[in-house]
Amino acid sequence: MSAKVSLIIVSGLSGSGKSIALKTFEDLDYYCSDNLPIGLLPDFVRSVLARQPEDTDARIAIGIDARARTSPEQLLAWRQQAIDNGLDAQLLYFEADRDTLLARYADTRRRHPLSQLGLSLPEAIEHERQISAPLRAQADAVIDTTGMNVHQLRRKVITEFALATHGKVSLLFESFAYKRGVPTEADFVFDARVLPNPHWNPDLRVMTGRDAPVREYLEQQPDVALYSEQIIALLDTWLPRLRHETRSYVTIAFGCTGGKHRSVYMAERMARHAREQGWSDVATFHREQQ
Repeated sequence: MSAKVSLIIVSGLSGSGKSIALKTFEDLDYYCSDNLPIGLLPDFVRSVLARQPEDTDARIAIGIDARARTSPEQLLAWRQQAIDNGLDAQLLYFEADRDTLLARYADTRRRHPLSQLGLSLPEAIEHERQISAPLRAQADAVIDTTGMNVHQLRRKVITEFALATHGKVSLLFESFAYKRGVPTEADFVFDARVLPNPHWNPDLRVMTGRDAPVREYLEQQPDVALYSEQIIALLDTWLPRLRHETRSYVTIAFGCTGGKHRSVYMAERMARHAREQGWSDVATFHREQQ
């Protein structure tokens, strides 16, 4: 097989954040499917690979939980078969403590998938924890989302699992609002508050830095051109040197007042430039827009 095939199996407890994780993989160009019956999984993977150019890496993410009526033993056997066939198949198990899961179900008012067995919500949570224990034991990573919000979970998936590093340095370009604090994980932080603010244009105020009118407005500003040129020169000089460091990803953060216009625009612009420079694993994360 000339190209690398990365297969992520997302499993664990209902309400622990699996759907958010799978959506995050989808946003990063993974081909995703949720809760296919185990018997259809081999055909699904083959169909994805058949449409993939031979020299292009394939990224697939599959969600499996109690709704799929798949035994842990069946899933583990299929995963081993995928590994034997040359796929890089990782199993991620998501969980949270009992009180967190109860609170999340109370907030969403959704039924637990095992409630149809006549179990109360606490009983369904405990039963699912027991029957999925073999998956947890064999997982490549166990992600406890207790205390995590949506933004923190998405960021963890992006930085630790979704980018196919395998010896390469991946880049994450992040936007944020200074009023909510600087991301503690950032390796480079740039202050975009010195740039003209689209917020003061009533037509642009409701938009973000990803919208074309905002991009066009900022690209017409001389200060934005100079700011971008100087940051590009710095990043082009120093980011390649990080390939020799023992790290898997680098976070470059841009902040502005609200994390909506200037910082988002700069993160997207620098990510686009990085891809043009040949960086293959590049992602953006807009903290205030999640």
